[in-house]
Amino acid sequence: MTVRTGLLGAGRIGKAHAKALSATEGAVLVSVADVFAEAAEALAGAHGARVNTIDEIAAADDIDAVVICTPTDTHADLIEQFARVGKAVFCEKPIDLSVERVKACLATVEELGATLMIGFNRRFDPHFRAVREAIDDGLVGDVEMVHITSRDPGPPPGTYIQVSGGIFRDMTIHDFDMARFLLGEEVSTVYATGSVLVDPEIGKLGDYDSATVVLTTASGKQCSISNSRRATYGYDQRIEVHGSKGAVAAENQRPVGIEVATEAGFVRPPLHDFFMTRYIDAYAAEIAAFVKAINNNTPPHPSGDDGLKALLLAEAALKSVAERRSVGADEI
Repeated sequence: MTVRTGLLGAGRIGKAHAKALSATEGAVLVSVADVFAEAAEALAGAHGARVNTIDEIAAADDIDAVVICTPTDTHADLIEQFARVGKAVFCEKPIDLSVERVKACLATVEELGATLMIGFNRRFDPHFRAVREAIDDGLVGDVEMVHITSRDPGPPPGTYIQVSGGIFRDMTIHDFDMARFLLGEEVSTVYATGSVLVDPEIGKLGDYDSATVVLTTASGKQCSISNSRRATYGYDQRIEVHGSKGAVAAENQRPVGIEVATEAGFVRPPLHDFFMTRYIDAYAAEIAAFVKAINNNTPPHPSGDDGLKALLLAEAALKSVAERRSVGADEI
């Protein structure tokens, strides 16, 4: 069946999902809602959709599912609203910044038997998925250590920092999900450090712009995460998995994959400038997975529980920084 979809939010990430929906076989973008009418009209017009309010999309008989790209503080309420009217829900991370609110939302989703998928797009990046497949195929043996590097080209404005939930809930949360995806075991302890090395204004707002996290599982597997809000050379996204038989790595990607060799040396083009271009294939693949789950009537992944577990690790990291100690995941 064709999954008829409503898009909530016509901002930067909404545009990425609108493009993915339009390119996905078996899906059609029917309607767009946004508090800014001009943004909604422009995005709807670009994809042959109509403009509606959120409540109109909830009531529409010709819409089967929604993709939520609105501000974080609206996510839980919207998930519940659309779960109650029987529409499948894809929601950008996080579900909420409060663990208790997330648990309450997921309880509602479970009670209603609703379909919910959380937007941890990096699981769907073809390079990162190839790493997971190499693990599954036994090429590196038993996973022992994972290293994740995720650094933004530059810091976001203070207005964003104030509503983001901070670096661990906003940025590192993707890496927490990727760590669980690659380790194959749940994390038992979290040790984190946070510093302000990039922008003093971020520190004044109570956040960090540079962070390092070490995760350990009950069996002793380790994952290190390196985050920074500044990478002068581009959007730095790398992972490496070391195992008992070898290692597998996904290196940085470039818009153009060439290398020029002259007497001056070897030169390659710059990295992607941010997530909108680096993860374009991942956004398309995750929407395709959402549509497939709906059509096959199977639970989608990443699930709401995956969203909760990543948030719990973020909370553990915050506690670790504040108390300068290793924090057990069961403490949160």
